[in-house]
Amino acid sequence: MTPAAIGQQIRLLEDHLGQALFQRNRGELLLTSAGQTLMPGLTEAFDVVVESVARISGDEEDAPIKVSVAPSFASKWLIPRLDALRDAVPGLEVLVDASTRLADFAGEDVDCVIRYGSGAYSGLVAERLFSEAVLPVCSPEFARTHGLYRGPEGLRDAPILHEDGPERDPSCPDWKGWLRSNGLSGRLVEGGIRLSQSSLVLDAAAAGKGIGLGKFRLAEPDLATGRLVSPFGSPQPVEFSYYFATTPHKAKLATVERFHDWLKAEARRLGALDFTPPAALPARIAIVAAE
Repeated sequence: MTPAAIGQQIRLLEDHLGQALFQRNRGELLLTSAGQTLMPGLTEAFDVVVESVARISGDEEDAPIKVSVAPSFASKWLIPRLDALRDAVPGLEVLVDASTRLADFAGEDVDCVIRYGSGAYSGLVAERLFSEAVLPVCSPEFARTHGLYRGPEGLRDAPILHEDGPERDPSCPDWKGWLRSNGLSGRLVEGGIRLSQSSLVLDAAAAGKGIGLGKFRLAEPDLATGRLVSPFGSPQPVEFSYYFATTPHKAKLATVERFHDWLKAEARRLGALDFTPPAALPARIAIVAAE
């Protein structure tokens, strides 16, 4: 269908409704309030049509799915598991859209999202995957150099890494909140370096640039290999969790179902539905501290 034909159909719809759906200004089209009201319902209706056609034509099984995730979750959790996804769900093509923006299902070509939050996603089908906790992390050498294995008092003279960006959520304690909950003074961590993403905090900590308060689920691989250590304290659970979410209609797509099933299986395999620090973590900290 040509642009002119689409424009004609829009004008016919506007005449039928008796309201303008777009503001036309120097060639730019913006939705009016009526257009914004109509858009979600139309998007859902078109999704139903696309889904039905895909089921009839047999294209649904082969269609790629677009998954929106935060950059830090993509780099630290999802991408390292792509081989496992490929083995578990052969033939599934996944397009990973790493963005700090919340996906707009009405205006974007996205099939599902993985988000860190409360699970209150209006109009979407959401399911909790696993919880999160935070803990102090740094490189082994940094911990030794700054005497951090002796306790958090060493923070006073150590460079501090803070997460302060769009992925930062109020429910995830900052350094001062973490210290207060452990009966310590927030003055220990005044100043320092502020970074916009969780993954940047972890990478800077691993590079010996400071000690950060890291999200355990994202730091877990580096803790397991010893690239990062937690010199004191223990993982402190936070209120928010990681959720899979999509629209009611996209939830029925076979490809989305297969991806969702894999996520749930991976969460169960990791024992991640209810947060429990792995038994090997304290032992690893003790070994590094004694080196």
